[in-house]
This record gives sequence, structure tokens and C-alpha cells, in this order.
Amino acid sequence: MRVAIVHDWLITYAGAERVVEQILNLYPSADIFSIVDFLPESKRGFVQGKKAETSFIQRLPFAQKKYRSYLPLMPLAVEQLNVSDYDLVISSSHAVAKGVITGPDQLHICYCHSPIRYAWDMQHQYLREAGLTKGPKSWLARWLLHKIRLWDLRTVNGVNHFVSNSDYIGRRIKKVYGRQATTIYPNVAVEDFDVVEHKDDFYVTASRMVPYKKIDLIVRAFAQMPDKKLVVIGDGPQLDKVKTAATANIEILGYQPFDVLRDYMARAKAFVFAAEEDFGIIPVEAQACGTPVIAFGKGGACETIVEGETGVFFHEQTQASICSTVERFSTTFKSDPHRIRRHAEQFSTSVFRQTFQAFVQARCDEFFKGKREK
Repeated sequence: MRVAIVHDWLITYAGAERVVEQILNLYPSADIFSIVDFLPESKRGFVQGKKAETSFIQRLPFAQKKYRSYLPLMPLAVEQLNVSDYDLVISSSHAVAKGVITGPDQLHICYCHSPIRYAWDMQHQYLREAGLTKGPKSWLARWLLHKIRLWDLRTVNGVNHFVSNSDYIGRRIKKVYGRQATTIYPNVAVEDFDVVEHKDDFYVTASRMVPYKKIDLIVRAFAQMPDKKLVVIGDGPQLDKVKTAATANIEILGYQPFDVLRDYMARAKAFVFAAEEDFGIIPVEAQACGTPVIAFGKGGACETIVEGETGVFFHEQTQASICSTVERFSTTFKSDPHRIRRHAEQFSTSVFRQTFQAFVQARCDEFFKGKREK
């Protein structure tokens, strides 16, 4: 059986690419297809050194840095990727990968990280953050996103089975595409983290500093709690904004290597997480250290954190809600690092591989058996 793996774009090694890595480990002879592939040689290990078959966007001007600007061309681009020689096509899609064209004798399984966020329920947020709320450019962007939504719906019929990375995304798939999805949580490298039983007297948050991560909100909340120390790790466009909001009890470390991040997460009293994520890998990594999580109670966090056992939730993305929840946590939460770690282990790489392989094998047995009988 010939296998093709289709991924939106290969630029860096992040959460979606970790899933691709494990799918490729399950099907090491698979070929890879992508809109663009600009992975540096130092990061090609997770694709086993393979080069992806890419689209015409790979050769367009400034594509390496401005590939997102070619979003209006991506539906056309992904349709030009020729996977007609493969029996099984697995797409890893948060944008357009699911739109690859397959035939009636090919099985297409889509691991959906999310329907295209900026075209569907998060359109208005993205337009606001991009400064495209008014004027001719705004109307052009809205028209292009409208066309992408129409294309995105048309391509739903080319997918035999959807796999979602959380029940939250499964509900989004049902709402947008009208299709049921099977949830298989993405792999988290819990084996890379050790439990630290005795926690130090500080809280930690870590993320790329972009608006939806709400790091500035966490910092402003802790600025109102001078008796509580916060360590902030990460960099990004909002770093200066975060630094401006910081007070004496808040330490901004900027970007740090993995070993330093892991050390702070393991020693922290709690990890603070304010984003509405589809799944959210880093709260699981914190729990793998035996560290509880104080999280915004919406999105994937509701599936990875157990209220009162592995963390607590705040229910509004406001300073007041964070402050009251941190106070409640500090006075009432009884932490059991080993219980928290055991909970995190259900999201391990080995669990993902076993679950995903069993799902694909069952779907292949059904599909190809039915073909033979006909």
C-alpha cells in the first residue's frame, strides 16, 4: 500500500509538525506533499530528511518569508499536488491540505487540527488583529475569505474520514462541515519531562507572544498581585508590550532553550494559561512535570485539565477573573504531582501512535475489503 502524507506547509517544527513526525514514523515509506517546504537542514530530522513534493507557490517571489500572503492561491496550489498514485492519503490540515484531490479508489483520512480559523468563526478576530476592519483592503480580504469558505466546503466530500485533535475541534468540524470526527489527541512528549515533587514559590507562563495567547493579560493580572511572583518565558511581536506591563514581581526571560523552560515548568507552583486553544500542548507538558495548570476554561484545555485535580479554570479572559482564580488556587488547591503526571500520560506519543494506527488500519480494512468484494 502506497501512502502519501499531505501537510499545509513545512516551515518549522511545532505542534502540527509533531503529529506529522509520528504519522511518518508509523508509515516510514510514505511520501510527503506540502504547499511549500522551507525547512532548514537542522530541522529536517522529524521528516527523516525527506523533501516534500511542493506546489508552484514554492517558486513564487518571497515565498519563504511571505508564504501566508499567498493564501488566496493555496486552494489552487493544493489541487495541483498529484497524489493519484497512492492508495492511502493522510492529510494533516489546519488550512488547505484536506483539499488535495483524490479518486474513488483512494482512501483519504484527514487529521484536522482545525477548519481554517481565519475563514470561519475567528474571521473577525483575525481581521481586527491585521488592521483590516475598514476600507478597500478590508473588503478585499473579506471577499477572498468568502471564496475560501466556499472552496473549503466543496472539498469536504473528498475526505473519507475526519480525525480531530480534540472534541472541541470535533464540534467545530461538525458545525462547519456537517461531518462527524473521531478525536485522537495529538502526541505530547511526556517522556521528556520528570516530576518535581517540591515546588518553588512562583508561577510561570510560556508562549510565543502573539495577541490570542493573552500573555499581556496574565502579566497585567499579576501586576495587581505584588505578593505573587510570575516568570514569563517566550518572545514574539508583543514582547515589548508585555515588558511595559511588568512590575517588580514579574520576571521576563524572553526566549529560552527547552532545558530552561522545562526546569521552570517543573519547579513552578502552577502554570498559567490564558489562550483559547484547539488543544494546547504546553499545559499537558506542565502536567507531565507534576505541575498544576491555571487555565482559561474554554477550548482544548477543558479536555486536558481536570478541575480540582490537575488544575483550576477561570471563565473570563479578564484580569479580575485571573486574580480571583489564582487566589482560590493558592488557598484551596491540594497538589499531587504524581497524580497530575499520570493524567498527562494519556496524551503521550505512544498512546497517539497506538490509537492512530489502529484507527487507520480499521478504516483501511473496511475500505479496501469493500473494494475487493465489489
